[in-house]
Amino acid sequence: MNVSVTVMTLNLCEGDLPADSPNAWEKRREICVSVITSYSPTIVCTQQGLKWQLEFLQQCLPGYEQFGISRKGSEDILDEHCTIFYDKEKVELLEGGTFWLSESPSVPGSMSWGSTAPCIATWATFQLKRVEPPGFSFQIVNTYLDEFSPRSRRRSALLTWQHIASLPPNLPVVYCGGFNVLKESTTGRFLLGRSREHGVVGDMRDAWLCARVRKNVSLIRTYHEFKGDRRGAVEFLKLIFRALCLCWGSQTQDLHVDWVLFRGRSLVPVLCEVVNDNIDGFYPSSHYPVITEFMLPRNVRPLESPAES
Repeated sequence: MNVSVTVMTLNLCEGDLPADSPNAWEKRREICVSVITSYSPTIVCTQQGLKWQLEFLQQCLPGYEQFGISRKGSEDILDEHCTIFYDKEKVELLEGGTFWLSESPSVPGSMSWGSTAPCIATWATFQLKRVEPPGFSFQIVNTYLDEFSPRSRRRSALLTWQHIASLPPNLPVVYCGGFNVLKESTTGRFLLGRSREHGVVGDMRDAWLCARVRKNVSLIRTYHEFKGDRRGAVEFLKLIFRALCLCWGSQTQDLHVDWVLFRGRSLVPVLCEVVNDNIDGFYPSSHYPVITEFMLPRNVRPLESPAES
C-alpha cells in the first residue's frame, strides 16, 4: 500500500467583511470546515487568516494543530497570518519559522520593493508518523505575495527560492499559497525555471501541470470573487478569450493565482483539484482552494503493512 501526503491551500480572505455582507465569515465558516473535513488533507496552508478565524477552525478541527504568526510579528494578534494546519495523527512538526519578504527578512513587519503591506513566508518541516522506514521528512512553505507590486513578487519569489535552495537536496519541499499573479508572469517563469531573476533560475515544478489526474480543469481561474462560475456574458467571453490565448503559447494553460509548487523526486503529484464546493451558493473564500495528493516512494509504507518478502 502506497503512502501519500495531501496538501491544500486555502485563502481565508475578507475575514473583516461587515456582518451584513453576503460573504461575511459567519456565512461561510461552516463550508470552510466542511471542505477541510471532506478532503482530510495532511496539511492545510491558509493565507490572510485573522486570529478569530484561525481559532474557529482550530476549535472545529481537533485533529489538527497549527503553526504560524501574524505578518507583523509574534507580538501582533490582529493582522493577517499565513498559518499551516497539520494532521497531528499523521505528521510531527520538527521545526518551523517565518521570514519577511523584504530586504530585512528577520525584521517583523518589514516591507521592500514597493510592497503595499508586509508579506511573509511561513515554513515548517514535518516527519511522517507510523511509516517504515521511519524518518521520512518534508518541508512546507506557505506564502501570500503582494497584490500590487510586480517587483515585490519577483524579489519575494527569489528570496523564498533561496531559502528552499539552501535546504538539504534530499528534503522534498512543497511551496504553495496565494501568488497574486499568473504562472506565465516573470515571477512564475522564474520559479518554474524558465527565466532568470538576478542571474539565477528557479527549479520548482507545478503540481497542477504535473499531476496524473486533474479535476475541475474547466475552472481555469482560482480567484472568483465569491461568484463561483456565475459570471456575466462579457466577463465570461473575456475569460474564454484568455483561455484560448493560453492554449497557443503557454505551457500552463490556466489562470490560477493560487499555486502548489514542489521540488524533489520523492514527491509525485497523482491528483490535483480545484475545489468548488459550496453550500447554497456560499463559498469558503473568494479563491477556490487547491488540493494536491503527492505519492511517496514505494519503500515508504504504513507501519501496519507486512514487509515485502
